[in-house]
Amino acid sequence: MANSEQAEEMQKNYQRNGYVLPKFYKTCSFRFADGLDITLMILGLLASLVNGACLPVMSLILGEMSDNLISGCLVKTNTTNYRNCTQSQEKVNEDMIVLTLYYVGIGVTALIFGYIQISFWVMTAARQTKRIRKQFFHSVLAQDISWFDSCDIGELNTRMTEDINKINDGIGDKIALLFQNMSTFSVGLAIGLVKGWKLTLVTLSTSPLIIASAAIFSRIVISLSSKELNAYSKAGAVAEEVLSSIRTVIAFGAQEKEIQRYTQNLKDAKDVGIKKAIASKLSLGAVYFFMNGTYGLAFWYGTSLILSGEPDYTIGTVLAVFFSVIHSSYCIGAAAPNFETFTIARGAAFNIFHIIDKKPTIDNFSTTGYKLECIEGTVEFKNVSFSYPSRPSIKILKGLNLKIKSGETVALVGPNGSGKSTAVQLLQRLYDPDDGFITVDGNDIRTLNVRHYREHFGVVSQEPVLFGTTINNNIRYGQDGVTNEDIEKAAKEANAYDFIMEFPKKFNTLVGEKGIQMSGGQKQRIAIARALVRNPKILILDEATSALDTESESAVQAALVKASKGRTTIVVAHRLSTIRSADMIVTIKDGMVVEKGTHAELMTKQGLYYSLAMSQDIKKADEQIESVAYSAEKDTSSIPLCSVNSMKSDFTDKVEESTQYKETNLPEVSLLKIFKLYKSEWPSVVLGTLASVLNGTVHPIFSIIFAKIVTMFENDDKTTLKHDAEIYSMIFVILGVMCFVSYFIQGLFYGRAGEILTMRLRHLAFKAMLYQDISWFDDKENTTGALTTILAIDIAQIQGATGSRVGVLTQNATNMGLSVIISFIYGWEMTLLILSIAPVLALTGMIETAAMTGFANKDKQELLRAGKIATEAVENIRTIMSLTREKAFEQMYEETLQTQHRNTLKKAQIIGICYAFSHAFVYFAYAVGFRFGTYLIQAGRMTPEGMFIVFTAIAYGAMAIGETLVLAPEYSRAKSGAAHLFALLEKKPTIDSYSQEGKKTDICEGNIEFREVSFFYPSRPDVLILRSLSLSIEKGKTVAFVGSSGCGKSTSVQLLQRFYDPVKGQVLFDGVDAKELNVQWLRSQIAIVSQEPVLFNCSIAENIAYGDNSRVVSLNEIKEVANAANIHSFIESLPEKYNTHVGLKGTQLSGGQKQRLAIARALLRKPKILLLDEATSALDNESEKVVQHALDKASKGRTCLVVAHRLSTIQNADLIVVLHNGKIKEQGTHQELLRNRDIYFKLVNAQSVQ
Repeated sequence: MANSEQAEEMQKNYQRNGYVLPKFYKTCSFRFADGLDITLMILGLLASLVNGACLPVMSLILGEMSDNLISGCLVKTNTTNYRNCTQSQEKVNEDMIVLTLYYVGIGVTALIFGYIQISFWVMTAARQTKRIRKQFFHSVLAQDISWFDSCDIGELNTRMTEDINKINDGIGDKIALLFQNMSTFSVGLAIGLVKGWKLTLVTLSTSPLIIASAAIFSRIVISLSSKELNAYSKAGAVAEEVLSSIRTVIAFGAQEKEIQRYTQNLKDAKDVGIKKAIASKLSLGAVYFFMNGTYGLAFWYGTSLILSGEPDYTIGTVLAVFFSVIHSSYCIGAAAPNFETFTIARGAAFNIFHIIDKKPTIDNFSTTGYKLECIEGTVEFKNVSFSYPSRPSIKILKGLNLKIKSGETVALVGPNGSGKSTAVQLLQRLYDPDDGFITVDGNDIRTLNVRHYREHFGVVSQEPVLFGTTINNNIRYGQDGVTNEDIEKAAKEANAYDFIMEFPKKFNTLVGEKGIQMSGGQKQRIAIARALVRNPKILILDEATSALDTESESAVQAALVKASKGRTTIVVAHRLSTIRSADMIVTIKDGMVVEKGTHAELMTKQGLYYSLAMSQDIKKADEQIESVAYSAEKDTSSIPLCSVNSMKSDFTDKVEESTQYKETNLPEVSLLKIFKLYKSEWPSVVLGTLASVLNGTVHPIFSIIFAKIVTMFENDDKTTLKHDAEIYSMIFVILGVMCFVSYFIQGLFYGRAGEILTMRLRHLAFKAMLYQDISWFDDKENTTGALTTILAIDIAQIQGATGSRVGVLTQNATNMGLSVIISFIYGWEMTLLILSIAPVLALTGMIETAAMTGFANKDKQELLRAGKIATEAVENIRTIMSLTREKAFEQMYEETLQTQHRNTLKKAQIIGICYAFSHAFVYFAYAVGFRFGTYLIQAGRMTPEGMFIVFTAIAYGAMAIGETLVLAPEYSRAKSGAAHLFALLEKKPTIDSYSQEGKKTDICEGNIEFREVSFFYPSRPDVLILRSLSLSIEKGKTVAFVGSSGCGKSTSVQLLQRFYDPVKGQVLFDGVDAKELNVQWLRSQIAIVSQEPVLFNCSIAENIAYGDNSRVVSLNEIKEVANAANIHSFIESLPEKYNTHVGLKGTQLSGGQKQRLAIARALLRKPKILLLDEATSALDNESEKVVQHALDKASKGRTCLVVAHRLSTIQNADLIVVLHNGKIKEQGTHQELLRNRDIYFKLVNAQSVQ
């Protein structure tokens, strides 16, 4: 913990000094390292330097050995050579043994230091990444709302997962490898210059070319990478938006349209990706071309130096110098891809740190500012003007003046968009006003500590946000450290206790993502309990009861009246019946106060308020009802809320358990299955593979030529020597050209195939998601966050293991195969020995892979969980801010990171050990091989030439195996990604929106019948919602469903749309069972306007046109329906008219404006059946009148099903059905039901304004 505080301390220190950080520090990837990290990094660095020196030292020993081998002292057969021999055979033998022991020594060094360098760096990277994730999430939570208004939430989540993973790659073991390479380079160079400076310089002469080509290409690759990232994050944002509003997408049959919108963004990513693949392969090709050219040059020059009798130059010297220099330049090559990783990491770090360093104007975590001992609750707005930062041209408040005394209940009423909710947001200090100021108890709220200040507020808003956890935890979010008694007390005060106790799990019932498992009224009451548990000084009710049916409303209203005692309460209301008793009613229009007073005073004034009130009143059947009204009122509370028949709750536990374990046991996916995906790309794959095969032959040919050059000095004839040297050198250059060409072909064809595959898989996966049924989305495994992760990460991993990786594999396989064959021809005994050692190498590789796979999966699950928390937090940021629960979310996020962190620390050890072992083993193999080779040459069973061929061929082969093993983790990741993907692609929905089957009748009359329908939600099989409900609705009639929350009103609407099928019974359309009708056709006959309309992040015109996705809709038609929905004039008044963007989830519009857009969208479908699920509950009166008028027009000649809580809106319905506990309690017209004097009668009374 101390470390992170230290990091935060560092943060604060430099933030105090303003923004004048050195640029390096802002993008330095190691900003978050603490003392231990720095120690680990330094030790890791030193280890990597020692480890790097092993290779060049080895080439010195190799040179000595070669001289000994060729000198001919080992064998007496070749008399000519034996004459040159100056030493005794025993002496040579001894030398060889000493040299062999040197090899063993180097091996041990490599073993110890290799382990240290890798494991230390992996550990420190994990520690820092964890801190960066924390700090990033912290910073995001600290930003002010205006920043969220203008930022794309989908993109934030991509940043949180992907960009931070990239930083992790760039600060981990790759750095150790880089330093190891640098050390090899410098030591190698030093040895070269000391042993033979002329040859070293000639060999180095080509390196500027190598470096330049690598640099140029890496620049290109990096710029393309960032372009690719941007293109994909756009697509990711689309995916997130669509998946989080899946019900709307399905209801409007817009799956195809959304899939196209997603694919369009993917196309850009694909094109960039192909370019990137070509560029990265070309850079490799260029490097290999120059390298082989260098070999040719070096050998040609080296031989000519020896032939011209330069002192101290033997073939051993040439080899030692050559290998030292080649290894060192090879290391530059090996380091190049790491630089790419660092650059990508720095790019990602720039984005991430930019957000981390962003100082919000209102800092939610700030510790500065005055903390009031106790707040009385006197609020005053003085000349407040304000426009939203995202739309500065539109002034919302224009000099608002308003004083609210402590303990008063003040209601703000007025038409939509007049600034009521804005005023409330300013009061919570979610924004600061442009002009004027707001005081609480005479203190300007800008001088107060934000967090402490917000803790005195309880906020209940119109669309309450619940978090995907239990009811208990949701209420607990209201206040730190509340006891269960407090929670129960708050639940009782909010009239939520009874319905909670009826759930089998009571307070531990899960509410589902965004509270989807609760009805509107239940959500609202939980939110009220959450606000009350804070015991706030100032209570803000922003339309708190609009979503409730009357029965719950009167209960909740009573609770709110209780709650507002002794508190300053500010109510934003459209339903005037709820605010009759307010101490002061303030009417706001166009951002200014128009009139204020009590209900009675304003009614006598007959101004704006009066006209609003009149439009909302309900006609009474007879006058005498008045007298009975209040006697009836008393019994309302005794009507039980939807009681729940509890089947045994252990059944649900089983369901829960099965969902827990579902994640882990996905079936294994074979590689073959992944490759089958390439079917349509096979010509590209074949060409790419041929190029790889060609590339694989380069190394084996190289080993033959190499051995010939080394051993040609056994011969004394200078002219043949010169001639041979020239030919061999030319062959090297030709090999270089082969490399260049084949790499280019690989990049071109594999790149294309891989990118097209990725695009196709993302397309298929997204499509598969959109065609699942709604119950699949209810499952808590399939939250938006988890699904977007599959699209972003899993699929990228599949491509990682299939595209150009296949090429690398083919190339290595060819290389290995040919090497083994050549070696057997030249010396089978030696080959067998070396090959018997090879499996050990392979084994360490396997262990590493297995360990990696295990960790990869664990990591993934933890990061997914963390991702879910982050997504939820960011999507509901307003709620979190007003609850001041940023810290709680941070803590949850940290806990999930903690488990992943522990995994990574284990991983560090295993990777370190395996790496060290496989690395050091090569040296041991050399020792054994040389010892055995010397013996074979002495015994005359092999020539020195044979020995060199076998050695270089197999050594290169082993390098190839090594390279293949490095790819193993990518394969394991691809397999786990593929398992997720195929599980998704093979999942068949029970209600397939895509199917072409089922009847499509020519005309849909619009008769609806529910026949003995029983239903429970698949995710909560223990709660029966509808119980054998029977009801028939004639065509063209308007039928209203009323009743308490959770009695099945909205559920029956969802059954009509066929989001679910009934468990028992049938839903009939024109006498045909819905299951027999074609789903798409059925939904195309229905349009829905729901309580919280979902709009998409595109223009107004596109949102309206969303109503009919089967054709292109003309602008005139859009204007026509906009007119019918009474929103045309508003749209025309906007600067960009119909092209105005509505913002993410429609945030740029007020509730009523959103609602009317939704109505326009529904009308555009020309539906036979119109479903209005609380369509006007969110509106203020003025808009409601207008919208109600539009709805009345709209429902002419259509079957119309209305779910309503505000009874004034349905008094003219042809039939009113009162539901209770999933059964019909009473039905009839408004007047008939009033005469019955039953539930409906009581509901009406509770709502009357007079």
